[in-house]
Amino acid sequence: MFAPETAWRSLYPFASHYLQLGTVRYHYLDEGTGTPLLMVHGNPTWSFYWRNLVVGLAGNYRAVAPDHIGCGLSDKPQAYCYTLSQHIANLVQLIDTLDLQDITLLAHDWGGAVGLGSALERPERFTRFVLFNTGAFPPPFVPWRIRLCRTPLLGTAALRGLNLFARAALFMATNKRERMTPAVRAGLLAPYDSWAHRVAIDGFVKDIPLTRRHPTWKTLQDIESQLPSLANRPCQLIWGMRDWCFRPLCLEMLQRIFPQAEVQRLDDAGHYVVEDAHERILPMVRGFLQR
Repeated sequence: MFAPETAWRSLYPFASHYLQLGTVRYHYLDEGTGTPLLMVHGNPTWSFYWRNLVVGLAGNYRAVAPDHIGCGLSDKPQAYCYTLSQHIANLVQLIDTLDLQDITLLAHDWGGAVGLGSALERPERFTRFVLFNTGAFPPPFVPWRIRLCRTPLLGTAALRGLNLFARAALFMATNKRERMTPAVRAGLLAPYDSWAHRVAIDGFVKDIPLTRRHPTWKTLQDIESQLPSLANRPCQLIWGMRDWCFRPLCLEMLQRIFPQAEVQRLDDAGHYVVEDAHERILPMVRGFLQR
């Protein structure tokens, strides 16, 4: 059972802002003042995923949380280039338009590749990184559950027709299922209420490179090869260790790239680590930012 919009809206009490990108509108939150915290979501989430960190940090910082095109409250064009390189270009344009400086990147899932790809485009604007269950390299493995979603025709029918990817994530991506209240579930699913509105969920899944022939493999390979240039920035890695998708191997790969990183392993949290443990994560992030 899902809650009405009024219930999830109370969890997301933020003003909407939009950046015009050609013919489409790019939605973002912009809460608080001070040093910017750029919060970049993955798939199938949206800026709603960051709500507890926005509320907890916007009193001392400027929290900017965009929705990728096709996601959240951004426009959802049906004929669009839903690729990693395009999402990076969109985020770079937001950074430039808002003239963000001294950025701390907070990124989860696909947000790691999008956010770190943007940092490589504008390294002078980024100071610190806080990364949650993510990756920015060609996938070392692709779980069978994800591969099933790539089945021709049937995968798209399941993702866009039945919304199985987003619905399954409500239970498979979290270890604290009691936190998936009707209001939280409704909020996570709210933007993805029709075949047309699920176009980017399908697009992100199709953009996962299973082989080197996929064009996004090279995009990720290029990001990985350049990441050592950012290794001198302070970095915090916060990981839900019960994640079956971004497994501890991904954490180990990021530790090799950022050998000085502070690492926080949450043994009882899953892929939606911020949903599972936001009350523990907030003091970790505050302490990191203050140091």
